[in-house]
Amino acid sequence: MSQSSKQSSVAPVSEMSTHWINPLEITLEEVVGHGSYGVVRRGLWRGHEVAIKEIKRNDKEAFETELKQLSRVSTHPNIISLFGAVRDKETVSLVMEFAKGGSLYKVLHSEPPVLYSLSEAISWVHQCASGVAYLHSMRPKAMIHRDLKSQNLLLVNGRAVKICDFGTACDIRTIMTNNKGSSRWMAPEVFEGKKYTEKCDVYSWVIILWEVLARRIPFDWLENVDLVILLAAHRGKRPPLLHNCPQVIENIMTKCWSKDPAVRPSMAEVVGLIGMVAQEINDANV
Repeated sequence: MSQSSKQSSVAPVSEMSTHWINPLEITLEEVVGHGSYGVVRRGLWRGHEVAIKEIKRNDKEAFETELKQLSRVSTHPNIISLFGAVRDKETVSLVMEFAKGGSLYKVLHSEPPVLYSLSEAISWVHQCASGVAYLHSMRPKAMIHRDLKSQNLLLVNGRAVKICDFGTACDIRTIMTNNKGSSRWMAPEVFEGKKYTEKCDVYSWVIILWEVLARRIPFDWLENVDLVILLAAHRGKRPPLLHNCPQVIENIMTKCWSKDPAVRPSMAEVVGLIGMVAQEINDANV
C-alpha cells in the first residue's frame, strides 16, 4: 500500500454499496490497536488520516458482518464513519474515521489520570446512548451492538463519542443465543445463553455509565476471570452504588442493570433520561 497523490473530500459509505479502495492509495503507519481479529493501524488515504482495521482473511465472517452493519449506520454522528474496504493478499481491511483521542477506556484508566468534568462524563454517555438508540431504531431491521464497552467508544477531540467495533452486531430479528461481548459489560441473559433483545445493550450502557462516574474498571474487586465475573452478574451482583450520587442517576442505574430485561428502559427512553441530567448539570454551571 502507498499514498495516493489525490486530494478529495470523503464521505461514509451507504448501505447500498461498498466502496472498494485501491490498496495503492493507502499509506500504512503505526499500529494503534490489537485484537483477536488482527490490528488497527493509523494511515493516510487521499490526504486524510484514517484508521485501517486489518482482519485476517480466515476471519471472513467477522469482516463481512462488520462491513455490512457499519455500512448501514456509519452516517450517524456518534458512530464511527466507514469510508470503504481494501482487499490485500493476506488481509481484508476496513478504512474508517481516525479518532485521535483514542478510546474512552484509555481516558478513564490511564496514568497519570486525565482530568474531566461531570458535564463531560454525562455528555459522553449521552452521546453513546444516542448512537445505540439509533441502532435500535433502524428499519426494516433494527440492530443490536452486543459488545458495548468503553474500549469500543472512541473520542474525537476529547468531546465527540464514536461507537466502533461492529463485528458482533446483529439484526434484532435474528435469534440470538451466542455469548458475544465482553464479560465485565455483558448482560446476564447473554451469558445464560437465553434469547435476548436490544435490552442487553441497555445493560452494557449502564455499566459504562457507572465506569465513567466511578472511574473504576467494572467488577475490579473480583478475580480477573471471565467466568467469575459472569457468574457474579448472573447471581445479581452489580457495581456498588456511588457515594453522593444524585438520586436520578441512581434510579437510572438500578433500572438499567435489572436482571429482568423487561424492567430496563428502552435506549430511546435512556436518551431522554440522561439528556435531562445533562441539561440540569449545564444549567447549574451557567
